[in-house]
Amino acid sequence: MSFPKVVLGGGLLAGLLAAPPAEARFGKRSDSHETSKPVHKASAIGSDDDGDSKNEDENQNRSSKTTTVSSTDDCCSASVSDDAAGLILGVVFELLFRGVGEAIAATGTHHGHDIDAPDAAPQRNSLRHAVPFSFRAGVLASSIEGGLGLDFNIGWDVERFGADLRMSRLIGTREASTYLDTRNLGAMHVTYSPLVREDLRLRVEAGVSLLDLPGRLYVGPSAGVSVEACVLGPLDVEARLQLTPGPYQQADGHAGLALHLGSLMLRGGVRYLNMDSEVAPLGLALGFSPEFGMGFTF
Repeated sequence: MSFPKVVLGGGLLAGLLAAPPAEARFGKRSDSHETSKPVHKASAIGSDDDGDSKNEDENQNRSSKTTTVSSTDDCCSASVSDDAAGLILGVVFELLFRGVGEAIAATGTHHGHDIDAPDAAPQRNSLRHAVPFSFRAGVLASSIEGGLGLDFNIGWDVERFGADLRMSRLIGTREASTYLDTRNLGAMHVTYSPLVREDLRLRVEAGVSLLDLPGRLYVGPSAGVSVEACVLGPLDVEARLQLTPGPYQQADGHAGLALHLGSLMLRGGVRYLNMDSEVAPLGLALGFSPEFGMGFTF
């Protein structure tokens, strides 16, 4: 073999050994910079794998389109609910207070005669102090020197007969001391009204009175007298005196004015209280003192 042929054969052999392996692709050149793509797994025609892959793709697309509800929407809905509840409660309370106010204004015993029908039979609310049945309740507070006095009362009248129940709490304070010395007084009376008119009712009372002391309880006979009289329109004058002769001595009197606003009464006046010094609260100056209060009468 000649030398040129030997050189040519060696070059061809070296070229074959140095060349990279060829890809078996048809119709397209190989590109080393081409991004690799996932290859779908081959499956037989009509198999369930195609359906499963489609369902997975649909589920992924659906989840990607799902809108997430933010916490801001929850806060807004809660705020709207609170506003609606507050509005409803406000309306209910407004109607309730309005109804109570109208009921107080429309009831009571001091509405007077109907001026449009003076010859008509008097109604219950026009009889004032002569109504067949009446109920009263009230509270009075008196600023006594050296302490405080509170008086609670409930009473009713049926024609001329009735009852009167009272409880008083006296609070006295010692000088330069925070110690409170209290007394509880009670009175239970039956009443009879010898004088009953539209503008006037006079009662005489009799019953028992009680005095509650620390460690002791006094019970004694009690008597009293009270009067209610119309002065001008819904304005009345009221006075009452109650006496206990023993086993302890007590005189308790009230006098003042009462303004009737429907069934509501506003009261103001003076109270006189006198008791045995040995049973009176310490530091409480007995005698006259101003008092104010309110009550209801039906």
